[in-house]
Amino acid sequence: MKKIFKNTLAAYLFLLPALVLLVVFTLYPMIRGITLSFYHFNMIQTTDAGLPAPPVFIGLDNYKGIFGDPLFFMALRNSLLYLLIVPVIQIGALVIAVLLNRKAPGVYFMRTAMYLPVITSIVIVGIAWKWLFVSDGLLNFFLVDKLHLLSEPVGWLTDRRIALFSVMLVTLWQGLGYYMVLYLSGLQAISPEHLDAAKIDGANHFDIFTKIMIPLIRPTIMLCVIISCLGALKVFGEIYVMTGGGPENSTLTMVYYIFVKGFNDFQMGYASALGVVFAFILGIVSYINFKFFREGGLQYY
Repeated sequence: MKKIFKNTLAAYLFLLPALVLLVVFTLYPMIRGITLSFYHFNMIQTTDAGLPAPPVFIGLDNYKGIFGDPLFFMALRNSLLYLLIVPVIQIGALVIAVLLNRKAPGVYFMRTAMYLPVITSIVIVGIAWKWLFVSDGLLNFFLVDKLHLLSEPVGWLTDRRIALFSVMLVTLWQGLGYYMVLYLSGLQAISPEHLDAAKIDGANHFDIFTKIMIPLIRPTIMLCVIISCLGALKVFGEIYVMTGGGPENSTLTMVYYIFVKGFNDFQMGYASALGVVFAFILGIVSYINFKFFREGGLQYY
């Protein structure tokens, strides 16, 4: 009994640093944010004595304000529209992973090259693509002056009709390598015996891909789809660097709107309420993904 107690105590002592970090940087901010959503709080507002003004309890007023806020619905629409990138990025990453899942000259170089955008700072990526997208940038130069596919430059980041899709292209370019690596790990975990047996039975490459590989990596597909959905909904860096939510709020997303309300307008209570509502939406999206894959026969979790 004494030995069990010592082992249990040792285990908790090893876990203690991680638990402290979890409480301080995750649990406490989450509880504080939910609590703050019921208050009016301006970080720079002061009292007559020059002291920071304390939060003022206003009940559900912040939540009532959200559902009467047209910018909230615009930001939510843009965030949901960003989900269109999920199937594109997943199919693209899976196809690339299959093509690079072989022993061939230069395959390791190609894997590295595909992964480089993932480890590149989003600030650098955003600025580089912003230079490509400007009216006199390289992209318009080739499309108008060299290839003569267009008669005039396109406002990739200034036309409200296509600005969001231009930013989505950057997310697609940067995210392909990340999901490619995850799919590669799933493909390489498949036993070669399954593939050899399928070839002996006369299966072609398409049949092997759709009837052997896809079913065996469905757990990986589920993981990638959920991560990709949450990442698309929470996009921030690209918007912050490339458009700042413009033009005319056409690229305003939920996370960027929360940032604007909290750190530009200093309405921390309202921003916290937006965060709570958005967290609820993320939970719904995650639940739909889990339910979809469960009904598809994934009972492994």
